Amino acid sequence: MEKEHNLLESDVVTLTLDDDVEIECAIITTFNMDSTEYIALLPLDEDGGNEDGDVWIYRFIRDTTGGSDHDLQNIEDDDEYDRAADKFDEWLDTQEFEGFDIEE
Repeated sequence: MEKEHNLLESDVVTLTLDDDVEIECAIITTFNMDSTEYIALLPLDEDGGNEDGDVWIYRFIRDTTGGSDHDLQNIEDDDEYDRAADKFDEWLDTQEFEGFDIEE
């Protein structure tokens, strides 16, 4: 990854979906790809868990005033989404690898 962030003030955000349903999502990470920032979110159920393992990826528009009024944008282009998902998978692989102690 070009850059990794976990700089958001909250570890959980509330999204309002198109049908006005609100859902809590854990922030996994933000990352840059091709000069665009993305965010990976884990939707949570009422118990704060995620049984199905879905991860949602959005374009992340950081508040340029230094505030916390960030914005998320859907990724409409399938190629862009696939590349962002691949980038997230690469990051996830490094996180899993870093969790292991390798004895020499």
